[in-house]
Amino acid sequence: MDDLTSLRRAHGPVTRSRLVRDLTALGLTDGDLVMFHTRMSAIGYVAGGPEAIIGALGDVVGDRGTLMVTCGWNDAPPYGFTGWPQAWQDAVRAEHPAYDPELSEADHSFGRLPEALRRRPGAVRSRHPDASFAALGAAAAALTADHPWDDPHGPGSPLAKLVALGGRVLLLGAPLDTLTLLHHAEALAVAPGKRFVDYEQPVRVDGRRVWRRFRDIDSEHGAFDYSCVVSGGQDPFEAIAEDMLAAGIGCRGRVGAATSYLFEADEVVRFGVGWIEEKLGAAP
Repeated sequence: MDDLTSLRRAHGPVTRSRLVRDLTALGLTDGDLVMFHTRMSAIGYVAGGPEAIIGALGDVVGDRGTLMVTCGWNDAPPYGFTGWPQAWQDAVRAEHPAYDPELSEADHSFGRLPEALRRRPGAVRSRHPDASFAALGAAAAALTADHPWDDPHGPGSPLAKLVALGGRVLLLGAPLDTLTLLHHAEALAVAPGKRFVDYEQPVRVDGRRVWRRFRDIDSEHGAFDYSCVVSGGQDPFEAIAEDMLAAGIGCRGRVGAATSYLFEADEVVRFGVGWIEEKLGAAP
């Protein structure tokens, strides 16, 4: 999309002050702890880019509030490298840098905002290499501390703490299928056929680079086979979110040119667990 088209879609430049007005109208408020997902192209031309968006979010939640994003690790070794020729594996094991919360880039597929936020002065990032989260604000340290090595989307994770601390989730122009908090619902749900992945990645322990084995739900391909309950190739998280909205959970509004959503984290997880267990509990 060219700049002129973007400007027309958004009815002019989307400035920091306009973002503050739109976010406030959507329901975000002072003191909020909010995990956010952003698709900048949907918002329109944002004057100042990611820094303007982070600045506006910070203006709204204030000094008592906290911003949180999912980061991952852009340069993590692929899960399947253990199937490569032995010489290739040996080279990776010998020289692949360890995950570093301060230096390792956020996954580029998550957009520009996670990397921009984790670089902000005062931001804190969790220790898990594959499922890291970053936060900025009053509750940042509490959210990211002691991220479990295994089951990193489950109990004790930053997602679990987001729920426990009364957090919210903002989809700022991002589609419903980006509702990462539903991975926490998957981790908690009791239903047949839950899928897991085991993988190895290098981390630093007591100052030494070591290869560690991790276990998690399969967040890449889906913790469950939803094909029996979701039709037409629809993403299961989109289906769950649409049913949530239809049930009156969450609110919808416009920020810039973007359709945006604001959810209460505890309601997302409660609904998500119930949806998965109801839909898949009797699945063959």
